[in-house]
Amino acid sequence: MDITAPRGTNDILPPESLKWQYIEDTARDILKRYNYQEIRTPIFEETQLFQRGIGEATDIVEKEMYTFDDKGGRSITLRPEGTAAVVRSFLENKIYGQAQPTKYYYFGPMFRYERPQSGRYRQFHQLGVEVLGTDSPVLDAEVILLGLQILAELGLADLEVLINSVGCPECRTEYREQLRDYFAANLEDMCSDCQSRYDRNPLRILDCKSKECQQHLEGAPEIYDSLCTECSEHFDQVKNHLDELAVDYTIDPALVRGLDYYTKTAFEIVYTGLGAQDTIFGGGRYDGLAEEIGQREIPGIGFAMGIERIILALEEQEVELSLTVDLDLFIITIGEAAQKTAFKYLAKLREAGCRVEMDYLDRSVKGQMKCADRTNAQYSIILGENELEAGVATIRNMQSGEQQEIELHNLVSEMESRT
Repeated sequence: MDITAPRGTNDILPPESLKWQYIEDTARDILKRYNYQEIRTPIFEETQLFQRGIGEATDIVEKEMYTFDDKGGRSITLRPEGTAAVVRSFLENKIYGQAQPTKYYYFGPMFRYERPQSGRYRQFHQLGVEVLGTDSPVLDAEVILLGLQILAELGLADLEVLINSVGCPECRTEYREQLRDYFAANLEDMCSDCQSRYDRNPLRILDCKSKECQQHLEGAPEIYDSLCTECSEHFDQVKNHLDELAVDYTIDPALVRGLDYYTKTAFEIVYTGLGAQDTIFGGGRYDGLAEEIGQREIPGIGFAMGIERIILALEEQEVELSLTVDLDLFIITIGEAAQKTAFKYLAKLREAGCRVEMDYLDRSVKGQMKCADRTNAQYSIILGENELEAGVATIRNMQSGEQQEIELHNLVSEMESRT
């Protein structure tokens, strides 16, 4: 039986991988402007990090984590999201002892055991940002703006910004009771997951996508009536900063996100053209996560942006990325001596920054010319016995057909002047 990639995973091959590189390069450029620095955490962590950080009543912990015992009998989980690991690293390495705030970003694969569908995979990739060490509402607005700027510079449009406040533990105590009172009458008609969430965390019911539950969500109490003074003022300031930046947004009372660690601001940026999986990036504030993980009160905020979702949105909007894969020069060789000389010049040209290639399969001259065409080489030269004896070569513009004889020892400087 042939071995294939596991279900819910994908090989990212050229030229598709060029899109990924373009997205990452564009994002890194913008992240530098905002003074974010890269962090790289392990792909697997101790399972209790996610149980304590994400919340045991979430779908991620209950159903979707890839968890196993290692050879030492320790429970290990492939990371289903990036925030908990970043906070763990921040605490473990005592970054809180440095000047704050700390601004991090990361790229990498995440893992969740879900039913694969368009825009949702078991191994998926995220760009994440995390800001630790401040509870300023200015940072809430900055983080949202940062994500929007990345998508705008990639060429995406028609995005909708959804925001909400999920309050703090003090606010939610009263709000949970209001939700329990509201859902009690219809609980038997709701899905088994929501029946389980009813006692443990009724806010999770608002995040349910089941059709049988959706009809019971209309008219549910909104958290605004339960927000404490601090949370209410914080949310007002976030909205004011977004207004000052002319960011259009919609307040969505049902937006609670899928993780228990969120406090105060929560947000999602969606593109409805993607259908059911329309969230391109989302996140929020998690002021209690560091205390949950390491017993330190350190506020934080961040988002995670799905690379696969971005690519789907770019394709849906027919955005053409500026991808460059063309070669500067293809060297066509005739004979063993010419191959040796060409190989020497390949090294010199590449050291000079030129993108060059030659034939390695002893193709005919005609076959090598076809290969040069396929690689979209801007120029080509032919090296044979005659060229080597005369110490010259004819360089040809593959687009215009224009040709010029040059001295072979000047090939590097000639290409440097042309590229």
